[in-house]
Amino acid sequence: MKKLLKMVMLGVAVTMSAQAMAAGDINAGKQKAAVCAACHGTDGNSLSDAFPKLAGQNAGYLEKQLANFKSGERQNALMAPMVANLSEQDMADLAAYFASKKMAPGAVSEDLVEAGEKIFRAGNKETGVPACMACHGPNGNGVPAAKWPKLSSQYSTYVEAQLHAFAKGERANDPNGMMRDVASKMSEAEIKAVSAYVFGLK
Repeated sequence: MKKLLKMVMLGVAVTMSAQAMAAGDINAGKQKAAVCAACHGTDGNSLSDAFPKLAGQNAGYLEKQLANFKSGERQNALMAPMVANLSEQDMADLAAYFASKKMAPGAVSEDLVEAGEKIFRAGNKETGVPACMACHGPNGNGVPAAKWPKLSSQYSTYVEAQLHAFAKGERANDPNGMMRDVASKMSEAEIKAVSAYVFGLK
C-alpha cells in the first residue's frame, strides 16, 4: 500500500511540475483528425480492436501519447510517421477533439467478470499487484489531472497488448515505471481477465 501511495504521489508531482500544454481547439482537431479515421474511426471509435478507441479518452493523456510517439519515447511503426510533422498545437487540437467524443460501450464475457473485477478492485496482495482502480478510478475513467488513461469500454485486445508490452519493457513511457512494475507481476490469466473486465465498464 505504501509503495502504491508513493507511486501515485510521484505521478501527481510529475504532472504538476510539467509545463502546461497548449489549449486544444475541438473544431481544428476535427479537421486534422480526418487522417486518423482509417484506423481510429471518424469519431475516435475504431472499428477494429487492433486499434484503440480514442473517443472520450482524457485529452492530457492523448496529448502525452502523441508527443511520446513523436519523440520516440513510445515506439510504434504505424504511429511514428503519422505524428512526425505534428506541432504541439496539432496534438492539442487532436486530443481536444477526440476527448470531446463519446466512447462506444463494450461488453465483458460472463466467465471473466468475477476474476477481472477482483484484480481491478482489489489487486493481488500475494504477488504485489495493486488494484487498477487506485490509478484508473472506480469506473475506469482515469485521472485526467495526472494524465492516467480511461480504461472503461476500451477494447480488451488492446488493453491486453499494452499490459504485455509494459510487462516485457517494450513500452516504457509510463511515469516512474509504474505500469511496467504492475504488469510484470501479473499472470497471463490476470491480464486476460482484467482486460476483459474494463472493456465492459461504463
